[in-house]
Amino acid sequence: MSTVEERPTRWLKVLDQTRCIGCHACTVACKSENEVPLGVTRTYVKSADVGVFPQVRRAFQVTRCNQCTDAPCVAACPTEAMYKRPDGIVDFDKEICIGCKACIAACPYDAIFINPEDHSAEKCNMCAHRLDVGLEPACVSVCPTEAILVGDGNDPTSKVAQLVARKPALVRRPEKETGPGVFYLGAHQATLDPLGAARPEGGLYAWATQGAPDPQLVVSGHPDGARSSAAALLSYDVPHHAPWGWRVSLYTWTKSIAAGAFLLGVVLALTGLLDFGDATVRFAAPLLALVFLGVTGVLLIWDLKHPFRFYLIFTRHHWGSWLVRGSFIIGGYGGVVVLYLGAALLDLRLVQQVTGVLGVLLGLGTACYTAYLFAQAKARDLWQSPLLPAHLAVQAVLAGAASLLPFAVWLSPERGVHAVEVVLAVAAATHLVLVWSEITLPHVTAHAHLATKEMVRGRFAVFFRVGVVATAVAVAAPWIGVVAVPFALVGLLAHEHAYVQAGQSVPLA
Repeated sequence: MSTVEERPTRWLKVLDQTRCIGCHACTVACKSENEVPLGVTRTYVKSADVGVFPQVRRAFQVTRCNQCTDAPCVAACPTEAMYKRPDGIVDFDKEICIGCKACIAACPYDAIFINPEDHSAEKCNMCAHRLDVGLEPACVSVCPTEAILVGDGNDPTSKVAQLVARKPALVRRPEKETGPGVFYLGAHQATLDPLGAARPEGGLYAWATQGAPDPQLVVSGHPDGARSSAAALLSYDVPHHAPWGWRVSLYTWTKSIAAGAFLLGVVLALTGLLDFGDATVRFAAPLLALVFLGVTGVLLIWDLKHPFRFYLIFTRHHWGSWLVRGSFIIGGYGGVVVLYLGAALLDLRLVQQVTGVLGVLLGLGTACYTAYLFAQAKARDLWQSPLLPAHLAVQAVLAGAASLLPFAVWLSPERGVHAVEVVLAVAAATHLVLVWSEITLPHVTAHAHLATKEMVRGRFAVFFRVGVVATAVAVAAPWIGVVAVPFALVGLLAHEHAYVQAGQSVPLA
């Protein structure tokens, strides 16, 4: 007797754009069913005008979470507030969301937002509460043309599985390798590709989100004026916003000082250019590290939409998230620096040396883990650079040398001062070489190209140029001494802001 193997349910959604009439009934039903407040949407209908008069038509695309098989938001979430159900739905738990916005930065589809009323992340979850009791999602039940279908992709008899198997079903941004569970039939490339249609300056957005022109808007199509094969102009969309603002830019700078000051002081002592008994190495380096580590922690917590839930990073941690890994690295680094300072106060030289070496390793981790945090933001192509860990290490040395130099002048012998000046100059020059490499090497994707363009010649060009010029002045540190310090620190801060914000500037949906 034969038995039929029972397959687990895998919910899929098919959006037939040849049937979509752009009525927005799905958006309204979703808002009503899920109590989505004004100004944000779990789903909306994007449209673009395609062609040249008189051969013009309007193409629609229902835009929402893609219920990915390999969901970047789940990997990046530090508390597992974003999680994947056994039936393939990517769901969320608002009670443990800390509002870090790592999921938003990670999503290649701009599908996640912070609810302005409860300050937690949310998105389309296929109306999981309705599916669980045998009902269709709200958008499916109201669509007048049956343009939206939901079914079990593992059931070969379901209409959804048959459509995906037999018709040319497309997914958005397949290059991100997320394994989307949302498929499009008959969608125009101008709507599927976030850069496939030109964006009118000022934007033509859904009425609920209109206002001043979005400062995060990139007014262009593909790089250097390229367009899709048919002329296309975006006619209806929602604005693109950067999840991480100036506090994240500032955090990368304060963290560089915190890591670099201690790291450099100990390395100079280990190489004999300074001494562990020298006041710069003994007190200035660890105190600078602790002060700026504290400022870094304040900035990170301040940037959370639920700052009083920050402890969940340590009590409900998801080890796959680099936000969690980084928090533990920073915590371990701070603990070792405290032990080092205690050993220095008690003049326990061997303990000071051992904790110093351990602190150097953790300091490098503190400086470099952000590269892996940014790499988890799969949506931000500018940040997917193999040079980034090395660049962050160089920036930490640059920031550490600049912050230590005034103390070395005050507390250390002349040879120690000269050593810090030389390190500052070399780090500044290396930083500039790495910046030059990052902006001149060919970019693999159009998104990375556009983000670089925004950084070098666009809205963040002033910060970028200040960063380059100020850091170039710091290369003269062996000749101008402490005069180089403000140039190095301001130049690094300006560059960090330009880099972090430009990386988030390209529309994703």
